Amino acid sequence: MISTIKLVITLILVTFLTLPAAAKPTDFQLIKGRVVSELMETKIEASRVAAILDRMNPDGSFKNINYADLSRTAGFPHRFHTSDLLYLAKAYKNKKSKYYKNSKLKERIIASLKYWVDHDFVGDNWHDSQITTPTNLGDFMLVIGDELPKDLVAKAQPIIRRANMNASGARPSGDRIVIAGILAKNMLFVSDKAGFDEVIKIIAGEIKFNTGKRGMQSDYSFHHREDRVNNTTSYGYSKYANEFGSWSYYVANTQYAFAKEKINQLVDYYLEGIYKQMVYGIYTDVSVKNRSITQEEGPFKPHSVTEIERLLISTDYRKKELEEIMKLRKGEAQPAQSFSKFFWQTEHFVFQRPTFYTTVRMFSTRNRNMEEPYNGPGKTTHHRADGTNYLMLKGDEYHNIWPVYDWQKISGTTIMQKPKLHGPENIQLDGLTDFVGAVTDGLYGAVAFDFISPHDQVKAKKTWFFFDEEYVCLGTDIKSQPNLPIATTINQALMRSDVTIMQNNQVKKLPPGNHELKDLKLVYHDKVGYILPAPTTVHLSNQAEQGRWSDITDQKNISQAVVSKEVFKLWFDHGKSPRNASYEYIVVPAVSEQAFIASSQNNRQIEVIANTAALQAVKNNKSGITQMAFYQAGEAKVSSNLKVSLESQGMAMLKVQNGKVQELTLSDPSRKLKSVLVTLSGTHKAKGDSFTILPDAEQGSTSILVDLPDGDFAGKSVTVKFD
Repeated sequence: MISTIKLVITLILVTFLTLPAAAKPTDFQLIKGRVVSELMETKIEASRVAAILDRMNPDGSFKNINYADLSRTAGFPHRFHTSDLLYLAKAYKNKKSKYYKNSKLKERIIASLKYWVDHDFVGDNWHDSQITTPTNLGDFMLVIGDELPKDLVAKAQPIIRRANMNASGARPSGDRIVIAGILAKNMLFVSDKAGFDEVIKIIAGEIKFNTGKRGMQSDYSFHHREDRVNNTTSYGYSKYANEFGSWSYYVANTQYAFAKEKINQLVDYYLEGIYKQMVYGIYTDVSVKNRSITQEEGPFKPHSVTEIERLLISTDYRKKELEEIMKLRKGEAQPAQSFSKFFWQTEHFVFQRPTFYTTVRMFSTRNRNMEEPYNGPGKTTHHRADGTNYLMLKGDEYHNIWPVYDWQKISGTTIMQKPKLHGPENIQLDGLTDFVGAVTDGLYGAVAFDFISPHDQVKAKKTWFFFDEEYVCLGTDIKSQPNLPIATTINQALMRSDVTIMQNNQVKKLPPGNHELKDLKLVYHDKVGYILPAPTTVHLSNQAEQGRWSDITDQKNISQAVVSKEVFKLWFDHGKSPRNASYEYIVVPAVSEQAFIASSQNNRQIEVIANTAALQAVKNNKSGITQMAFYQAGEAKVSSNLKVSLESQGMAMLKVQNGKVQELTLSDPSRKLKSVLVTLSGTHKAKGDSFTILPDAEQGSTSILVDLPDGDFAGKSVTVKFD
C-alpha cells in the first residue's frame, strides 16, 4: 500500500512531467510545491473557521488574547493569533472549504494581519519572536501571501526574518535546524534561490555527533544544552530529527538532496536513540521528559508514522526495523524486541522485553540532574533523576498523574520527606558522585548509582539488576543528617486494579486506604508483582488523591480545577536520620496474579549475593546470570566453586551455562580506569584484541586484564567471550 507521502510526491511528479518542457518546474519550485502541499493537507472545519471569526474583533485582534501580557509565564497566548490566521488562510485557499475564495474572509484575514504587523508583539521568551511567530507567519505567506496587499507582506518580512542564522536561538542543536527551516521556507516564498542554497547547506550539516556539546552524543542520546541533561525525545526528536527528516523529504530527488550517509546516520539516531527511549518505540516515555511533565497531555495515543515514511523516501537503510516501528504504531504488530541499553553520555538506562519496558534515570559529576523550569513548568521536578525507575506495560501507567503525584515519592528514588520541596530556582544542580553507570551486553544489564542528593545530602548505594522476567532493586548505606524521614519508593502509578498482598503467609485483597504493613512478603497490582525477599514492613497507599495542574507549574492560564485520581503507591520508610538503612525488592512485570504467587515462594530463584557499601550483587539461578557492582576492589562468591575478584571499582556481569563461564562483561561507572583486572576461579580460555588472559592451572584461577573504552566511549561496556 503506497503511503500518503509517496502518493503526494507521485502526484506532484506526474503533474510536472505532463507539462510542456518549457513549463517544467525547477527543483526550487518543486520543493516549494511540496512544502505548500503539506501545509494544505490540514482538514478544514467550517465550525472552527466560524468560531475563529466570532472571536475576532473588528480591528483584527482576538477577544480571548491578553495582548498586554508578554511575560514568559503567560505562555505567549499571542501565538493563537498567528496560528488562527494561518488556519483562516488555509480555509480560504482550500477548494473543498466552504470559505474557498470568500471575499469577506479575505477582508478579515487582511485586517488581522494588519493588526499584528502594526503592533509587532515580541514575547519575553526569545522563542516567541525567533520561532513561534516566524513559523506561523512564514507558513501563512506560503499559503496566501500572493493574494495580500504588498505593503502588508513587506511589513511582515522583518518579523519573519527574526528567524535567521545570526539569531540567538540558532545555536547548534535542534533550534538551529528549526530556525534554518523557517528561513528556508521564507526563501521559497520570496524566491531567494541563492539564500535558499546556503540555508539548505546549513541544515544538511547539522546531522552529526557533537559529543560533549549541544547535539547528538556518541551513544545516540541528545543534549540540547550544556547541562548535559537528556533531551532525546523532546528537542532531539521534534526539533532536531523530525525537522531534518522533513527537509530530507522536501529536497528528495532534487539537486538539494541530502547525502545518503547523513540520512542513514539519522536512521541510526532514530533507532538507537529516540525509539529506544520510547515505550516499545510507540509511546512517550515519561522518564525522559523534563519540565514538560507538569503540563497536561492530550489523549494517550501512539506517535505518528510520518517521520518514518519520510525516511523511507530517501533510503532503504535498516528498512525492516523502521517498518516494524510503523506496524507497532499502527497497531498491526505486537512488541517483540528485547534489549538493554545504557546511554553513558546521559546516565540513562533502558530495558525492554516484549511485555514490559523500564528505565533508570540518574546523574553524576558529568551531568546535571534535571532541566531548569524555564518559563514556569516543571517546578516540582527536583528529584526526577534521583534513580527514577518507571515501569510500563501498556505505556499509560503514569499518563497525566502529575497534579495528584507525590513528588517526594518518585518511583525508584530515595528521598528525604520534607515539609515542602525547595524552590524552583534550586531544581537544577551538579551531581556529586562519579560512580554512576551500568554494565550491559545489549540484552541484559545492571545499573549502579552511588547517590548523594545535591538537595538534601541523603546518601545511598542503589543498584538495579535486570533479567528476562523480573528485576531486582537493592539499596544500602542509606544515610542522612537532618531529623526527617527518608523514603525509598518502589512505585507510584495510576491505580488500575485491586491490590493483593501476602502477609504472614496469608493472601488477601487490600481495602482502599493508607496502610503500614508489617511482615509483608508480596504485593500485586495491575499485572505487576513485588516481592520482599525477606518479609518486612512497607507502606502502601491505594486511594484517591487530589491536586490541581496549577499547583505544579508557575505558568499562567493553567486550570485550577481540582483533579482526583486513584493512585497506587508503595514505599519503604527508613525512619529519621538513618545511619545504614537498606532495602531489597524484586519486581515481576506482566504476570498473572496466580502465576506470580505460585512462583514467588522461592523468590523466583533470585539470590542476593551481597548488599553492602562495598559490593551489591545478584544471581539469577534460573538463567545463570550474575551481576555485580564493586564500589571498591573486592570479591564476589558466585557459587561454591566460582568467585569473581576485581582489583578496582567497576561493574561485572557473568554468564554461566552448565557450570561453564560463557561471557564476562565489564564497565567502569567512574570513567577513570583505562583497564580493569579480573580474576575468576578455574582456568578459562578466550581470544580477543581488547584483553589479555592468563590462566593459572596451578592456582586454579584465571586473570583477565580488560581494556576499557575511553574518550567519547568511556562508560561503555566490554564483553569477553570464553571458548
